[in-house]
Amino acid sequence: MDHSTRITRRALCGGMAAAGLLAGLVPGLPVSRAAAQSYPQRNFRVIIPTGQGGGAERLARAFDDAWSKLLNQQFEYTFHPGAAGQIGYELFVKQREADGYNLLFGNMGPEMIMYAVQKPDYRFPEDFVYFSRTDIDDSCIFVRNDSPYKDLKSVVEAAKKNPVNVAVSRIPHPASIGMLALGEATGSTYNLIPYGGGNPTYVAVMNGEADVGALPITGVLSLSSQFRVLGVFNRENIFAGITDNAPTVNGAFGTSIPDLYSSRAWAVHSSWADANPEDFALLERTSREAHASDAFRDAFVKTGSPVESLKYGDRQVCTEYALAMLDLAKRYEPVLSAQR
Repeated sequence: MDHSTRITRRALCGGMAAAGLLAGLVPGLPVSRAAAQSYPQRNFRVIIPTGQGGGAERLARAFDDAWSKLLNQQFEYTFHPGAAGQIGYELFVKQREADGYNLLFGNMGPEMIMYAVQKPDYRFPEDFVYFSRTDIDDSCIFVRNDSPYKDLKSVVEAAKKNPVNVAVSRIPHPASIGMLALGEATGSTYNLIPYGGGNPTYVAVMNGEADVGALPITGVLSLSSQFRVLGVFNRENIFAGITDNAPTVNGAFGTSIPDLYSSRAWAVHSSWADANPEDFALLERTSREAHASDAFRDAFVKTGSPVESLKYGDRQVCTEYALAMLDLAKRYEPVLSAQR
């Protein structure tokens, strides 16, 4: 063996050792595990498919107060409202790199209804996967505090005589489906007026532009000095103590309307999650830990929203919920499509 060959082999062995050290290799530790330890190395970019300053942003920022500390990286947000969320989803799926650093923070209920009704050309769960649910936000019917409508029955009785204007954030939404189902079950009529987000919907009800509002309940409760909750679209009103025992819609009218709630969740590209199982597992584990942390709950309380709505769900829970919303949307698709 000549000198050059010995140097080459020594250099090769040294290089392998250095590479092993850099990768965190130790006996018994799989190479893939070592690679996973290098993730993440830069900030995350998050698409929110609704407007800035709404409930989604408040919840996401409260969550990343805890999550960013576990990942040692920060979160940067951009907001892309429009077409009931389709614009944000199209941007995420088609123009954001599937690298584990691009995330989406979506509202699974209304956005899966949008997916069913508007039929965009991306696919769930083939193109993206929800993996960490943050909350369950029941849909409710509410009015301003000085409204002549004192309870659910007074709204329905009025809507049997003339259509009642109802402010909603968007037509493809669980709360909108609830109003349509209520009308169908009681023979009452509602004009659904989409205002393009929670904040403008609140304003429409406050200034009397709309008689009634239908939205997720946590945002309404954060403005309890302005609004009264008349009823909820769920089997149980978990906020009975702070809504003056507002009844469930099914309890008030003997109907069988399914539970209708929003549920926000973090999502990532499916192709990246499938190709990088250990990095994806890191996101799943740390998001679960962030959800259970006092830091998240303390930050959420500061938004004025009730912590009772915070309910963690993993990838399986998210997928089952999203597919159930697809089925519900298909049930009401003719009505939802006709009123767009």
